[in-house]
Amino acid sequence: MYPNVLRPTYPSIRSATAVFAAVTVLGACGTPSEERDTSAGAVIDNCGHEVEEGLAPERAVSLNQGTTEIMLSLGLADRMVGTATWTDPVMEGLEEEEERVPRLAENAPSFERVLEEEPDFVAASFESTLGTGGVAERDDFEDLGVPTYVSPSDCVKDNSGSGDGVREEPLGMGDIYGEVRELARVFGVEDRGEELVTDLKERVGEASRDVDASGTTVMYWFANSETPYMGGCCGAPGIITETVGAENVLDATTKEWPQVNWESVADHDPDVLVIGDLTRESQSAESAEEKISFLEDNPVTQHMRAVEEERYVVVSGAAMNPSIRTVEGIEQVAAALTDDAPGE
Repeated sequence: MYPNVLRPTYPSIRSATAVFAAVTVLGACGTPSEERDTSAGAVIDNCGHEVEEGLAPERAVSLNQGTTEIMLSLGLADRMVGTATWTDPVMEGLEEEEERVPRLAENAPSFERVLEEEPDFVAASFESTLGTGGVAERDDFEDLGVPTYVSPSDCVKDNSGSGDGVREEPLGMGDIYGEVRELARVFGVEDRGEELVTDLKERVGEASRDVDASGTTVMYWFANSETPYMGGCCGAPGIITETVGAENVLDATTKEWPQVNWESVADHDPDVLVIGDLTRESQSAESAEEKISFLEDNPVTQHMRAVEEERYVVVSGAAMNPSIRTVEGIEQVAAALTDDAPGE
């Protein structure tokens, strides 16, 4: 039988735990020179700002879940003094590390709240977090001598308009691996970064090895029941779709998360709906339960094929954003499509 509702089973638990154990050993056995190699004096060009390699922060703050989980996966909890802006529970295998770092806010903290922690490095997953209307501008931190970093995967899209930006070029896992490596270089833990990248690559390879979803159409619903945010062509949903060999019905849309009306969703009538299960409370229909209930009660959507046959794949909201959790999304969507294709 086709697995109607695939809820997150997190096949990453073993891998995340193993990688963390490995990097913890590296941290325990390494010498200061291995941890903090500043001899090269190189800098990273990060979205138009220079970030020093080997900076080795001791009081880092991460303002988005994506950068937070990379840092925790690199074994850097003891060098962090705050996190913020969570859409989901932390990735399984990192719970104990996450508990060691104070949450400054569930959503965006104030500039003043971040400064209270006397940070020596501030990272974010999105330009909007360190831009106009966000926590503060990058220059606001840097004028105070606090280096900042933004996920490169967000800088390669056009964020100048309203909404969540436009991608003319598809994002790839290489962009995410590059972010892991860059943060590892900033903290002087390059070996840990390579360990993590190797693990992520192995998981993607294993998840995609036996799946062939050619001919299967999918649609990604992140949040909002009034005018839903659906995944466009070229962000994290694009990575997932390309890896499993399926087709996103919104592939012609270059917006990261276009808002479309429900009539348009019903007209596209995908074979499978990939549904974000968020725990935040900033939009309507955040949880998977709320989304599924809406789809089945709404007269516009209740007769879609995926709804009538309950062909839902539930993934974390974090997996739908470009991050190491995108690998989790690949695993979960691939698992749902491996054994049975819609209609069989």
